[in-house]
Amino acid sequence: MSAYDEVEIEDMEWNAELGAYTYPCPCSDLFQITLADLRLGEEIVRCPSCSLFLTVVYNTEDFADAKEPQKPSPRPVAVAVA
Repeated sequence: MSAYDEVEIEDMEWNAELGAYTYPCPCSDLFQITLADLRLGEEIVRCPSCSLFLTVVYNTEDFADAKEPQKPSPRPVAVAVA
């Protein structure tokens, strides 16, 4: 059985609420892979609603001691006063 698709981790979106990287499935659900899965070297992600699965491409060393991604801090914006 072959994977529906092969996706780079950079093409997935971090979802802090789920604590996982996500990628849309054609069935309208989300493929999900957690940091714990990535640390364990998992690369197959199954859709919870259908039979499709993805192969996630990433460097396992990048996630060896990975912490939850943080949102960048807002930067001040200069405003001109007339």
